[in-house]
Amino acid sequence: MTRLNLRQRFYLVEVLSGLGLTATHFFRNMGRHIARALGRSGVPGAVTIQYPEERRPYSPRLRSLHRLVRREDGSPRCVACMMCETVCPAHCIYIVADEHPNPEIEKVPSRFDIDLGKCVFCGYCVEACPEDAIRMDTGILEFSSYSRGGMIYTKEMLLALEPAHPDGRPRSPIPIPPDRRP
Repeated sequence: MTRLNLRQRFYLVEVLSGLGLTATHFFRNMGRHIARALGRSGVPGAVTIQYPEERRPYSPRLRSLHRLVRREDGSPRCVACMMCETVCPAHCIYIVADEHPNPEIEKVPSRFDIDLGKCVFCGYCVEACPEDAIRMDTGILEFSSYSRGGMIYTKEMLLALEPAHPDGRPRSPIPIPPDRRP
């Protein structure tokens, strides 16, 4: 165990050192902004993004809101194998399997819910899916709700979402069922 000397025990030097570092960055950035405002070019200032009008460019690998992929006939590609539900570390996926009308397809989810209040956006569900039925490529990063129940996305809501534009902008807004509107 390391023994603290008298100077370290009072934390005064460390606190003043931290304040000095913060003040240095603050006044340096303020000076750069003033120089740019007075017309001096070539001076880099701190980056300020005017959200929500301006958006930061996100990585194409960013994991955003989930969506379920459809088959050509419009039915969900999911075969209710429960792999995503099993691998989820947060236990936020709930699936109820049902028989598919097509005898070539064994099962279909009659219920597929994701509780985004519990989700940690790890992407394990996407990696575990053998049918490539679930993806996290909608580009939707802002989702909120007035109640706990509003954070639970049903199969219909997940099927209504579309992949993001190539530049990362969402194509479709978040579908809110009439019974969940405030």
